[in-house]
Amino acid sequence: MTPYIDLLGHMEWADAHIWTAALNAPGLAHDAGMLGRFHHFHSTQWAYLQALLGRPLDIPALSTFADLRAAGVWARRFYRELPALRGTLIGARLDAQVEFPWAAQVAELLGRAAAPATVAECILQLALHTAHHRGQVATALRTAGVEPPTIDYIAWIWTGRPAPDWNGLA
Repeated sequence: MTPYIDLLGHMEWADAHIWTAALNAPGLAHDAGMLGRFHHFHSTQWAYLQALLGRPLDIPALSTFADLRAAGVWARRFYRELPALRGTLIGARLDAQVEFPWAAQVAELLGRAAAPATVAECILQLALHTAHHRGQVATALRTAGVEPPTIDYIAWIWTGRPAPDWNGLA
């Protein structure tokens, strides 16, 4: 297994754990901040998946989700579509440059065109970006009095790279 496939495997396992904790936390199902945070990092996951597979961007607006569970069902779908990408993460494909549909927004933000990025770099960015926002969710859980799950990459390795448990998210 390549390190990139491992990163995606851990990402799903950790996402499933953090979703379970958030969905079971009292009072967070309708928390706008929590919903916005989850929507943001899963929108990024979807954007990268669609860009890496050459699909048009199709990200639903935050306002389309009534609550955290509704957003979770949508987020879970990402992992059902991810195998289409996983199977391509070998050899020269990892070094291929990525065409970003959002390149104009990046150029505006940076004040210059973005340098090229490879598929491998995009997978790393996706995993790191998601981990950053899972950390924010973990902090919010702790603030709400809920002990966040242990979701470190090494914990996933030490436990034998277990499959994710989505606990009922369709």
